[in-house]
Amino acid sequence: MTASNSDREIFLMRVKRTYRLPPELADQIEDYAGRKRVPQTQILEAALLSFLSPDGPERLEATLARRLDRLSRQLDRVEQNITISNEAIALFVRFWLTTTPALPDTALAAAKASGNERYKGFIEALGRRVDTGSSLAREISHDVDSQLGRAASGFED
Repeated sequence: MTASNSDREIFLMRVKRTYRLPPELADQIEDYAGRKRVPQTQILEAALLSFLSPDGPERLEATLARRLDRLSRQLDRVEQNITISNEAIALFVRFWLTTTPALPDTALAAAKASGNERYKGFIEALGRRVDTGSSLAREISHDVDSQLGRAASGFED
């Protein structure tokens, strides 16, 4: 493999300097160069160019800002989903407590057996929803959006 004229010119234009590095850093550079199969000089050049680049900090700040924005949006969705879940559970418990009468002692055994069967059905249904990716929060958002669309168009249930 022969080097082109421009490669030779770049090689000839290089200036040799000697710098002292802590042994740990020198070992890290050597290990990294070995793993990436590139010359140590190339790694040092890239690191120095990045460090000395005038827009380096701005690029890093912009990258971090984008990541933080994405994380913030994800946390907002998580918070919304938790709020919906908490409200749904609270409404269900309130409704159940206000509409379900206490059972007489003679009916407790039959109610417990029926409750266990219904609970198993609930767990199976929940498992199916989780497997298919169904989400109460998505359903509620869809229902609210469609109701708002009907209300805006003058058609309400």
